[in-house]
Amino acid sequence: MSALTVANVRDLGGIPLVHAGADRVVAPGLLLRSGALDRFDPAGDTGITGLGIRTVVDLRTDEERGAAPDVLPRGAGLVTADVLGAARRSAPARLGSLLADPAAAGRELGGGRVEEVFAAAYREMVLSPGACAAYRTLVEAAADERRRPLLFHCSAGKDRTGWGATVVLLLLGADRATARAAHLAVNPAVRAAFAPYVSAFTARGGDPRIAAAVTEVLPGYLAAALDAVDTEWGGFDRYVTRGLGLDRRTVDRLRTALVAPAP
Repeated sequence: MSALTVANVRDLGGIPLVHAGADRVVAPGLLLRSGALDRFDPAGDTGITGLGIRTVVDLRTDEERGAAPDVLPRGAGLVTADVLGAARRSAPARLGSLLADPAAAGRELGGGRVEEVFAAAYREMVLSPGACAAYRTLVEAAADERRRPLLFHCSAGKDRTGWGATVVLLLLGADRATARAAHLAVNPAVRAAFAPYVSAFTARGGDPRIAAAVTEVLPGYLAAALDAVDTEWGGFDRYVTRGLGLDRRTVDRLRTALVAPAP
């Protein structure tokens, strides 16, 4: 049996695309998301090696990559697309350190502030020029047939990766309800991955509500990002063209390759 060494691996294939036409879904096996690949074992994890990954897009900061560099599948190329950039101390890049010190976490994130902090980080993933450049890089790579199958990830595969998946799904023709469901669907996997850290955090007196808000994705996080798309960019289409700077040809290539008939 293959030993699972990469957390939260998910194929976007099969997700319904109601705005792309009747019975259309994301084509399977071409676009995948996950947590970091620093513990990937090419010999032991045949589930990953068998995917034929050609490109890995790493959405983490330089600091994160330096501390835990990816182990790439054989034959795969690496594309770095730092979403947080100058905001590298943003909460999504500090999951481990936030859970390491319950007292500090309480001071920084207690009293309901944790959800506000993560919602603000999601808004920055929509608004900051560096984040827009990173997500443009992701979409351009996904639209390039020479780079697929493509896997993209951050640290846990839930926040930066989650917004990247949302962008791609909306571009392909998913409605927002479907994108929200896909965003929240990672929670069982991230709960399992972070369970030892959460147990240690709460055993030392940490607030379990803080732990849950740090390690999971909550509906308000994606809502904050989508609100920023609407209020600051004037809707998703303007976000794509003015924020991400994507041209029509790139979007058309993405849709031609990744929109498929439902099985």
